[in-house]
Amino acid sequence: MGFVDSLLGVVGFGIGIPIGIVVGFLVFIYFEPRDVKKELVAQSVNGFDSNSLVDIVPKLPLWVMSPDYERVDWLNKIILDAWPYFDKAACGIIKSMAEAIFAEYIGQFQIKSVHFERLTLGSLPPKIHGLKPQESNENELVLDLALRWAGDADIVLAIRFLSLQLAIQVVDIQISAAARIILRPFVPTFPCFSSIAVSLMEKPKIDFGLQIMGGDIMSIPGVYQIIQEVVARQVAKLYLWPQTYEIDILDSSIGATKKPVGILHVKVVRAHNLLNMDFLSTSDPYVKLSLSGERLPAKKTTVKMNNLNPEWYEDFKLTVKDPDSQVLQLQLYDWEKVGAHDYLGMQVVPLNTLTAYEKKEITLDLQNSMDPNDHHNKKPHGQITLEMTFVPFLEDSKKFSGSSDSSGNGSSRNGHESMLLSGTGLLLVNVVEAKDVEGKTNQSNPYAAVLFRGDRRRTKAVKKTRNPYWNEEFQFVLDEAPVKDFIHIEVMSKRRRMGLIFKESLGYVEINLADVVDNEHINEKYHLIESRDGIIHLDIRWKVI
Repeated sequence: MGFVDSLLGVVGFGIGIPIGIVVGFLVFIYFEPRDVKKELVAQSVNGFDSNSLVDIVPKLPLWVMSPDYERVDWLNKIILDAWPYFDKAACGIIKSMAEAIFAEYIGQFQIKSVHFERLTLGSLPPKIHGLKPQESNENELVLDLALRWAGDADIVLAIRFLSLQLAIQVVDIQISAAARIILRPFVPTFPCFSSIAVSLMEKPKIDFGLQIMGGDIMSIPGVYQIIQEVVARQVAKLYLWPQTYEIDILDSSIGATKKPVGILHVKVVRAHNLLNMDFLSTSDPYVKLSLSGERLPAKKTTVKMNNLNPEWYEDFKLTVKDPDSQVLQLQLYDWEKVGAHDYLGMQVVPLNTLTAYEKKEITLDLQNSMDPNDHHNKKPHGQITLEMTFVPFLEDSKKFSGSSDSSGNGSSRNGHESMLLSGTGLLLVNVVEAKDVEGKTNQSNPYAAVLFRGDRRRTKAVKKTRNPYWNEEFQFVLDEAPVKDFIHIEVMSKRRRMGLIFKESLGYVEINLADVVDNEHINEKYHLIESRDGIIHLDIRWKVI
């Protein structure tokens, strides 16, 4: 019987499974479930509060949450169409900026070369999730926007270290930021503004993957959070308002660029109760000074080692173009021998709070940022004391009458010369253009180098031309008139071949600045020395205060 029972069980199992499947299928098809309603109940979005909406759809656009922000689908469509061209332009800017940074590390730490192996921002553009225009009393248009980007960028950096070549790849970039765009100043020339200033209103949220030699370094415990935080902090330090990234739209030949109107004298006196960022010792603070709207390098004080209450008493002079809108930006750092310098705090001083010729001593409480919602501002960052004086330039003094009267003219000339030779002044050197400059090859990329009292400045390079147009101005603040000085201006060409950079001189001039001081303004074309037909156009001014 045991054998018969087993046999029947097997037969029943084999027959029961197919029959059960068929019966279940018929029941599912021909009988409706009793617990499912045919009609869905729709509830209006107005029935949810903002917190519930965030829980339901955490990625809602800002124009949904805030009525002050406008929906700009039309602008996103323009960005989508223009993205391929923006990609090429942005990558070109990134490469040019990175070359100068890479050059500082070549030769150090056994690094032989650094270059981008691949660089593209991909085919997916960022999206603007809301735009809000701000009211401004200045000659500018201020736009606040919410920006999100989940891109497919392909960025590979190749570093040759000793005999090895490391490939560092950045993938899966995601950015969420609140940005401010300022179009300024308005001019009667299309597109009706001369520059675009971009800044961040809060620390951005940045997420990305990082691979070294194909290995995902972000998978190492703790590394992911550290790298993301360091990158976000460094970006915020560079571009958090009031710091801006300026993009020139119109050159100064159209009259859009403002001319200097005076000198700001700043004495960094002391700081008090600074943050201690070091573990085994105290901070080594120094101060960086700059004016908003300027692209010149920031000025720096000396470093005070192991001192949370440093005293500097160091003087600086900064050129002011618009005292009504510019602000003095102060940033304090803890100097580090290796690695990035630690951030100690910042503060700003609007120049419109100063009275011309009047010295003002102020003590400021340092903050982490100018964002009123930054919770780090609740922590004390110490204080800094300054002495500031704004000295405007004298009006054009070359307007004397009675030139036929020898005695009167002599008196006027003596007074005018004494004014030009006394006190602080500003030397303005505008390198306009060059003509018929040529080198040993037909692929010259000319730029102009300006050398004065050991200070070397240079224009941007213009690719593959014999007639470069720069129209770039350089400023030198001097304690006295440069009547005994010469300024050396040389046209150079730089080209890359077989991975090496070759520089070539295309001609130079040396200008006696005594003539500039006597005349206050020289606008001339000079034949370049050691050039067959080359000519350079210079506009040099001397202004006293």
